[in-house]
Amino acid sequence: MTENTQITTLDNGLRIATVSMPSVQTASVGVWVDAGARHEQPEVNGVAHMLEHMAFKGTQRRSARGIAEEIETVGGQLNAYTSRENTAYYARVLADDLPLATDLIADILQHSTFEPDELERERGVILQEIGQTLDTPDDLIFDLFQETAFPGQSLGRSILGPADIVQGMSREELTGYMAEHYAPERMVLSAAGKVDHSQLVDLGSRLFQKLPATASGNGNIEAGTYARGDLRKDRELEQVHLILGLPAFSYHDDDFYALQIYSAMLGGGMSSRLFQEVREKRGLAYSVFSFAACYKDTGVFAIYAGTGEEQTPELVPVLCDELLGLMNQASDQELSRAKAQLKASMMMGLESCFAQSEDIARQLLIFGRRIPQEETIAEIDAVDAQAIKRVGERLIEGARPTLAAIGPVSKLPSLDSVERRLAA
Repeated sequence: MTENTQITTLDNGLRIATVSMPSVQTASVGVWVDAGARHEQPEVNGVAHMLEHMAFKGTQRRSARGIAEEIETVGGQLNAYTSRENTAYYARVLADDLPLATDLIADILQHSTFEPDELERERGVILQEIGQTLDTPDDLIFDLFQETAFPGQSLGRSILGPADIVQGMSREELTGYMAEHYAPERMVLSAAGKVDHSQLVDLGSRLFQKLPATASGNGNIEAGTYARGDLRKDRELEQVHLILGLPAFSYHDDDFYALQIYSAMLGGGMSSRLFQEVREKRGLAYSVFSFAACYKDTGVFAIYAGTGEEQTPELVPVLCDELLGLMNQASDQELSRAKAQLKASMMMGLESCFAQSEDIARQLLIFGRRIPQEETIAEIDAVDAQAIKRVGERLIEGARPTLAAIGPVSKLPSLDSVERRLAA
């Protein structure tokens, strides 16, 4: 643990974490909850996201407008997001306004009223958000891929939820989900910037007294089981948006850092193999990149590309060949460059107060501790060519690709042909 990081656990189980950044005049504070879309039952898919929206729509003490005006009167920002495994509520303020920001977050998490009129208005907003995603193929394809790779599972369902479920979501379902998952032992109150740890501990002790003593749910999630899949949605678009994926592993896996480096080498920047071969040499796509999505118990490794209908027969085999080529012929120069990219990205990303507060909260929820930067750098530096080969072999083991595409897909190669190429 670095010297400027402090963590205290209250008697009720709420963890309070701070990262002191004395050179700044601002602070970011928020609550991260160990509950997200994966914790939903299918009949209430989208409830975690709707709850996040509704938290800002009025409490016993403040109206929705009052919440907005109070934070903006001091020049602050209040926001939230929902992911598959976490939900976050956070604020960015000048350092002296940290108590106000903490009070606002405590209020919306314990005293939201979910008034019927506000619920109906926000329901309409979320339905518009769903409609926007459906109209944005380069966003939609990621939901389609997730659904295809993890069919019929909580990990495969959309974070926003389907429109028909959102349309009928009740106040009781929102409060029920909150009672089931929003308990102090599954939360981290985190702040970074010009902050005083003892002050935040005092604020947390005083302001978070109305949380349920314990969550009514046990926090268990349905295990993610990857499935080979093929989804093609023919739509009149200028491009085919496609994702080609393979089963990967969780962020607890010993090869987690090797997987991140493998992804950086394959499709993580302008010098990566995919960018150079697909875009620079062949001109097959404007956008092409790889990514590794890791979860508590599983993960996926995938490549996204947006290309023309006529280019798909050439593009897909190239994606396969580059993936295999990296596994068998990773150069020392590529490996060194990818390591430098990963370390620089990590350190640059942690220069903001929000990034620090988010990083410590998520690490406490995932690993139960703040991982020192030096330990992470050592893990990255330890990755060698043998580890890259091992990761590649693990990814293609059994050659079980998933392919999801939307657009003019008639010339897209078959999944069987992809499978044969990866198995070659």
